[in-house]
Amino acid sequence: MEVRQPAVAGAFYPGDPVQLTKLIAQFYSEAKKKSLRGRPIVVIAPHAGYVYSGQTASMAYKQLEGQEYDSVVVISPSHTVFFQGASVYDGGAYMTPLGTVEIDEKLSREIGSIHPGVYLSNKGHTGGSVRGEHALEVQLPYLQQVLGKFKLVAVVMGDQEEPTCRALGEVLASVLTGKNSLIVASTDLSHFHSEKEARRLDGNIQKAVEEYDPDRLLNVLSSGRGEACGGGPVVAALIASKRLGGEELVVTGYSTSGQTTGDFSEVVGYLSAVVVSSRVAPKRDEAVGKPATEKKPELSAEDRAYLLDLARASILARMENRKVSRDEPPSRILKENRGAFVTLKRRGMLRGCIGMIRAAQPLYETIIDMAQAAAFEDSRFMPLAEDELDDIEIEISALSPLVRVEDVNEVEVGRDGLMIVLESHSGLLLPQVAVENNWGRTTFLEQTCLKAGLPKSSYKDRAAKIYRFTAEIF
Repeated sequence: MEVRQPAVAGAFYPGDPVQLTKLIAQFYSEAKKKSLRGRPIVVIAPHAGYVYSGQTASMAYKQLEGQEYDSVVVISPSHTVFFQGASVYDGGAYMTPLGTVEIDEKLSREIGSIHPGVYLSNKGHTGGSVRGEHALEVQLPYLQQVLGKFKLVAVVMGDQEEPTCRALGEVLASVLTGKNSLIVASTDLSHFHSEKEARRLDGNIQKAVEEYDPDRLLNVLSSGRGEACGGGPVVAALIASKRLGGEELVVTGYSTSGQTTGDFSEVVGYLSAVVVSSRVAPKRDEAVGKPATEKKPELSAEDRAYLLDLARASILARMENRKVSRDEPPSRILKENRGAFVTLKRRGMLRGCIGMIRAAQPLYETIIDMAQAAAFEDSRFMPLAEDELDDIEIEISALSPLVRVEDVNEVEVGRDGLMIVLESHSGLLLPQVAVENNWGRTTFLEQTCLKAGLPKSSYKDRAAKIYRFTAEIF
């Protein structure tokens, strides 16, 4: 079976795997994870050179952290050769500097056999073009870094007329129903206009995308009120996702090349977004983490009630600009130096989470400080408003001391939280995160590396320091 070799490694992105890994890890460390009302089923991402659009693309791919997909369908336009319809790659794999991405041959055959306008071919992939298409290839390293294992369905659209867009969207919706899959639409926006004109044109595209309206997007593109070299892939992805349970589209980033070059006379526009669904994904056929048997809690029911009341009172005191009023802690353990995290949720969605891993002060004082920090100092959220307080659910994780991990097989999902330190990077995930996301040990280690802004395999580095800890969560 044919393996499609990288065509733009060393040009659009680093050809050296170490440099490429570090660059993407840096992008992810600078991107923000949003509180989404569901899991992503579509990513829209730009395909220019990473120096120009890499950060904007990563703002969408960042939302995939902790997710797993059996198959990823990447749809791109064809820049170098025109042909009718959409070409589903019939080879065995795509290669990047980060390794081989196996083609999902069964799924590719299904997609390529339903409609005559969507067919198996190497057009736009390796055959009939001056050089291999870059718009599909450049998406793969982001996916390799954030997802790890998945199979690929590679689709290049030779034309982006409405019939092809609708045919591809309907075919994908039909074949992907009930499957644990992700669709990636590869597109840049307007080309070589002034910054002001680019933002006007791109604003029309963005509005149609934000409204999650493929018909409106087709109208904007056909009327010339907006430009997108991958408008067809986006339209097809939106059509498919509406039938696959998509409920909301969230724009994650917008930029222009002028922000990199400093030349605002002729710029290219870049947009990234995700479509989310609240439907539960089908389970992957592999072992996942299960909650460990809880050890006997050290904190009594009275201790826990005291800390929860103290956390809420501390938030209210900060709102009212007064000192916290509190009774004497009911037990000795609350006066011991302990680390802790306070997590706030509103209507089931994360609203703030701040913690102190080191045992620097008595536990009850740690809860006061962390509750106020989670409510008012988590940079991902606006400070908590008074009218939100009644809806806030408070969760406390009282931590044990850190234990250095010498063998990763010591790590027990459901019992342990993790902290990984390498060079100037550090990242921490609480024990419940692995259980809530159904992760196994390896995924837990990888996601802790990503949280630290490191390549996901960094836990294998001899210089990496891995620590585990337990937590009483209430």
